[in-house]
Order: sequence, then structure tokens, then C-alpha cells
Amino acid sequence: MAEKRFPEIAAHFRQLIDDGTLRPGDPMPSMTAAAEEFGITVTTVNKAYRMLKAEGLTLAKPGVGTVVAVRPKIASTGASRLRRIARGGKPYASGESSVNHTAELRSCADPDIATQLGVDLHDEIILRTRVFLRDGVPSVVALSAIHPRALGPVPELLSGEPFERFWQEIYTERTGREVTRLPERRGARLAARSELDALGVVAPPSAAVPVLILMNVFLDDEGPLEVWEDVYAPGVWQVDDE
Repeated sequence: MAEKRFPEIAAHFRQLIDDGTLRPGDPMPSMTAAAEEFGITVTTVNKAYRMLKAEGLTLAKPGVGTVVAVRPKIASTGASRLRRIARGGKPYASGESSVNHTAELRSCADPDIATQLGVDLHDEIILRTRVFLRDGVPSVVALSAIHPRALGPVPELLSGEPFERFWQEIYTERTGREVTRLPERRGARLAARSELDALGVVAPPSAAVPVLILMNVFLDDEGPLEVWEDVYAPGVWQVDDE
């Protein structure tokens, strides 16, 4: 069974790299030392280290051994952010923050979001937006399209101020309705000009800039409640911080 623990060992060191305990250029523990620490074989450690190298988190440095690689531009996935919130942990990953929070009632002009939210095209919805930063650099534009029925129990949704906790927790407390999340969807599309501006991407007005997106859909017993779409800046890697 010990030989099957290499994903667990890789996850341990991945977390140390993510939270800055192990920084770019730092040497990784020798495989012998790691094997002794976890009570496993060097072979198992080697499998874990190969996984980290394949992810671009470590590299071999002549005369030194395995060291932490310079991190690419990264941003948390929506699913990992939600798991942190659900367990009462930090709302942000290491080095992450958010700015430019907005909230308004708006006509839904996106056919996909209208379908996912269960409303007719151009029906009025609640739209909340914010920009996530990683180490001070814009990495994700997050858009929450919320069914207008949520406004009754949670009128604060139209406040531009960020919630101290996930708004759905407040919704559940006030309505007694549990909210569930569908599996996260991944895709790509062309960025809107407003999204490029928010991400600090300089491009000619006529340029078509593709971006990666993650979509999370939430439901309660009355149907779709929220569609959360994360738009990632070009060149940013999506990572799970867990």
C-alpha cells in the first residue's frame, strides 16, 4: 500500500510550493530524507518527484539536485476556491486577492448563461463581478450570474461590497434550502473588451483574443441559482490549490 502513496507525497510538496514554504530555487529534500520522513521507499518518493517535475513545479539542477522551479503565472480554479470557503478556510490562495467588485441588475444577453440559469434571453438577472489578483497581477475575471429570486432572501447581492463569507451560506440560513454544485466545466471563447481591460491585456481593438474559462453552476430545490464563470488571463495556468 505504501507504494501507492506517491500522489499523497506529491500533494504534500505541491502545497509547500504553493504556500511559499518552498520557494523558487530552493532544493527539494533528498529522496532518502523524504522516504525516511514519510516511512516509504525511495521508489515511491521518486514517483512523487517525477509527478512534480511533469507539472513544471520542480527541475533538475546540475550539482544541486531537484530544486523548485520558477512558477508560471497561475490562478486558482473555482472549485478549489469553493472548497476553501466550504471548510471555513481562507477565501484566497497564497498571494491572491480581489478588487473591482461590482453588482447590478442586468439583462442577460449570453445564451449559454441564460440556458444554464434557466431564464429567457434578455431576462433581468443579478450580475456580480470581481477581478482576482495573484501577487498583485490580474489573473481572473469572475462573473456571477444569479437568478433574481435570490434577491428576496439576500438583498445584499446588489451591494458592490464583497461578502465576508460565501453569499450562498447566507441564502441557505435564511431559506433553509441547500445549494449544490454541478461538476465544473472547462472551455474557451473570445474575450470581451471589458474582460481584456480588467485583466490588463493590451490588444488592438479588432484583435480576437482567446481565453480559457471555468464554469460552475449551482442549484437548489427550485432550480438553477447561480452561474459562476471564471475568465483566465492569457498565459495563466489553472491550478487546484488543495
